[in-house]
Amino acid sequence: MSDFVSGFWSYYISAIALGGIAFCLWLIYTQRAWLKKEVKQTEETGHVWDGDLSELNNPVPRWWTVFYVGLCIFALGYLVLYPGLGTYKGVLEYTTAQSVQDAQVELNDRIKPVYQRYAGMEITEVAHDEQAREIGQRLFLNNCAQCHGSDARGGPSFPNLTDHDWLYGGEPAQIMQSITKGRHGVMPAWKAQIKPGEAADIAQYVRSLSGLASDALRVVPGKRGFDTFCVACHGAEGKGNTALGAPNLTDGVWLYGSSEASIVDTILNGRNNQMPAQEAHLTADQIRMLTAWVWGLSNPDPAAK
Repeated sequence: MSDFVSGFWSYYISAIALGGIAFCLWLIYTQRAWLKKEVKQTEETGHVWDGDLSELNNPVPRWWTVFYVGLCIFALGYLVLYPGLGTYKGVLEYTTAQSVQDAQVELNDRIKPVYQRYAGMEITEVAHDEQAREIGQRLFLNNCAQCHGSDARGGPSFPNLTDHDWLYGGEPAQIMQSITKGRHGVMPAWKAQIKPGEAADIAQYVRSLSGLASDALRVVPGKRGFDTFCVACHGAEGKGNTALGAPNLTDGVWLYGSSEASIVDTILNGRNNQMPAQEAHLTADQIRMLTAWVWGLSNPDPAAK
């Protein structure tokens, strides 16, 4: 697919590229002493410095002219073979995207023997293999640290992967599913059904579930609101639902903050958070190795203790 919004820009770029080469050839032709045109071999410009240092105007050397004519011929050949004239793909149909894909395929073929060692091992075993952990950590730093942090402890809206709190479950198969297919967590906005004051009461009740300071007088009406609007996803006890990605509200882990204002904002405006799928970027072996490393963060090797 072309990146140009109209055909005009393709012709515009082609005209500039070919026009530049044509201009260079014309300029060389006008200085054609090498074609035996009548040109003085040495001509003074009249500029003199320090009394005896004169500026001379010499004709362009033949080697220089031949060199630049060669460059122009090379440029024309390049534009025939490679893309450079708007939407024209070139005879070789070369693209940098395809070049990167070919390099990735070659690299994956070269490193495939490294992963074969772990093909018959359970992920829980791979997680406690020293070399496998080094590979998994590199994969994490290259593909996951941008969101979850280099220490995997996450940040606002990005889960901490080192604790035992899992939105979608912490078993190897569940982690692998998250990495492979991604996740799309949606908390619906309730501002059309819940008034700000009612949302504040619910926030007080939610805070009380994890032992945070709360207003006892507002907790009672807050629970009624919670039972009406929130139990379908978070459960009657507020312990969440990994099948839905609904967080546990009783464990003291807060993805967007535990203040009343933050909780009210979540209730009224909802949340929309997406974990991108990695199956298009990582091989199945790499995803398996990354899964083992992430699982091992919260499940250290008992033999190492």
